[in-house]
Amino acid sequence: MTVREGSLEAPTRHPIDWKSPDFYDEDKVCDEMRRIFDICHGCRRCVNLCTTFPTLFDLIDEGKTGELDGVEKPDLWKVVDKCYLCDMCYMTKCPYVPPHPWNVDFPHLMLRAKAVKFRKGETRFRDKLLTSTDAVGKLASIPVVVQVVNAANKSRIARKVMESVLGVHKDRVLPEYSSARFRSHAKPDSSFPVRDGKNTPGKVAIFSTCYVNYNEPGLGHDLLMILAHNEVPAIVVEKEACCGMPKLELGDLDTVQKLKETNLPVLARLAKEGYAILAAVPSCTLMFKQELPLMFPDDADVKAVQEAMFDPFEYLVLRHKDGLLKTDFKKPLGRVSYHVPCHLRVQNLGQKTREMFELVPQTQVNTVERCAGHDGTWGVKREYFDESMKIGRPVFRQMAATEPDYVSSDCAIAGRHIKQGIADGGLAKGNAEKSHPLTLIRVAYGL
Repeated sequence: MTVREGSLEAPTRHPIDWKSPDFYDEDKVCDEMRRIFDICHGCRRCVNLCTTFPTLFDLIDEGKTGELDGVEKPDLWKVVDKCYLCDMCYMTKCPYVPPHPWNVDFPHLMLRAKAVKFRKGETRFRDKLLTSTDAVGKLASIPVVVQVVNAANKSRIARKVMESVLGVHKDRVLPEYSSARFRSHAKPDSSFPVRDGKNTPGKVAIFSTCYVNYNEPGLGHDLLMILAHNEVPAIVVEKEACCGMPKLELGDLDTVQKLKETNLPVLARLAKEGYAILAAVPSCTLMFKQELPLMFPDDADVKAVQEAMFDPFEYLVLRHKDGLLKTDFKKPLGRVSYHVPCHLRVQNLGQKTREMFELVPQTQVNTVERCAGHDGTWGVKREYFDESMKIGRPVFRQMAATEPDYVSSDCAIAGRHIKQGIADGGLAKGNAEKSHPLTLIRVAYGL
């Protein structure tokens, strides 16, 4: 056992050996959980991040011995169920991540455990449905159907039925669906000359994402307008499926591979043709930048897409550094409370969205860098809704404290969650509008 406390080296991650039979060996997974949980028990730095670690520590403290050996094997899985793979323990707290000899990668251990549960058939139908974002989006955005779905999502009676049947909490504000899908209505302009910069390719391909395509197509149109204003030729990726993040979080790694096989041929071709690939949902960019490269470390196409993938504001700020971004903003934004989503923080880009906001004259940015607690489908579920709101309370207070004109997050779902938390907590002192950063920059440009 090493006596070394923490690491001075930059964290690194090992490939996910998800095709090995040992990966799904429940006894070996439980042994690894006990090894890492015991390290966590002796450290406890992560106790304030989410409810996963308090759950673990309560199980230990209330057990027969006050140590990990007093926790029964079935109770280990209670910890797994509380983890929503935000990655913040790995990125911001744990001193024992690789290359430290203890090799603690808590999120990927939880991913492995979720994969075991999925392969054993212990995943609920509700969870499979909620993570089938393409299938649900295609159905829910059909004309006429979309009106029924949106009405049902706002009906107290329908929501009680939904909670009883599906386990979707009746009080969770859900995103609306749009029949005007982004991919069907997008009008990208590719007529501008390509101007490559030192840091950025001069042409862009938009990966729509399920959320932008089916729920908020306006975000995609805002991005296209910003690119056109800056004379960046743009196209929309001609064929795409879900990035795979919802299925990854479910532990359904075989479906992640199937989605990868749909997306990668097209995206890799675009990457090799010199396109920057932009996706307006941080979880989607993270999937291509981190998770797929760790699942398929020897795949050259995955590597090409990883290198070509940009967060929109990462790309725009780098264009500014290249001297190729227009700063002819027409409208100040006033007070903006901006939340940095976990899956954006994990990408180690710095606060590029905040940097972009600060280019707009007469704009004051209150930046909140803390998990809001929604995380994709986790905060929608009946059994986790109250915990998601509890995790988010410090964020709700900090976002409302400056009496902002806008509440904004790169994660549109987190933005909605924060707005709900501010309203439910009686924290609103004005008429702050929830607005995505892309929309605010489009407004600031006067477009």
